[in-house]
Amino acid sequence: MNILEELYYGSLRPFEKTFEHDSEYAKLVSTIAEYEEKITAFLNSRPEAEEEAFLFFQIMNAQIELLAFSEMNRFVEGFQLGARFLLDSLVLPQQSVLRDIS
Repeated sequence: MNILEELYYGSLRPFEKTFEHDSEYAKLVSTIAEYEEKITAFLNSRPEAEEEAFLFFQIMNAQIELLAFSEMNRFVEGFQLGARFLLDSLVLPQQSVLRDIS
């Protein structure tokens, strides 16, 4: 299959990635999860903090949505930049004051 067919059939999924469990990325994910667990346990231990727990989860969900939106925009911008490089390199006439020696 060519790349357009792969895109059409859903074989291309640049947003689906995994990571090494001993990587710096994994350490950061683990740190975030640890702090989230601590805050959740703290808020759940206080019945009067129901509104605060709700707000915390709302903030977490909004941050996840913002991250996904930002990643999508960065992907589009990167693709557009790559297309501009390709266009400039292959399609646009070369504008150089120097010429090849024949």
